[in-house]
Amino acid sequence: MIIGVLRVEYALHGNDSLKGKRRIANSLKSKVRNKFNVSIAEVGSENSMGTLALSIVSVSNSEKHLQSRLTKCLSMMEAVCHEEMTFSDMEFFGVE
Repeated sequence: MIIGVLRVEYALHGNDSLKGKRRIANSLKSKVRNKFNVSIAEVGSENSMGTLALSIVSVSNSEKHLQSRLTKCLSMMEAVCHEEMTFSDMEFFGVE
């Protein structure tokens, strides 16, 4: 079993409220969940109004399949979110 983790961070320029951040985060999370059937959650920046950090996790028996899915997920996130993506990282863990 292979676990794939994609971590993405956005800079929310001009955002001055947690409500505005929540609107952006919830929209992005629902689009990603519905399209790719992955788990996604906000991590590490819950109280910051200017930064949004999301982690996307998926499990498969093939690292190639997982890498393809997470790469497509990253591409879609870049296309649908108008905020500046400042960081992205993909990791894979093998579990036997």
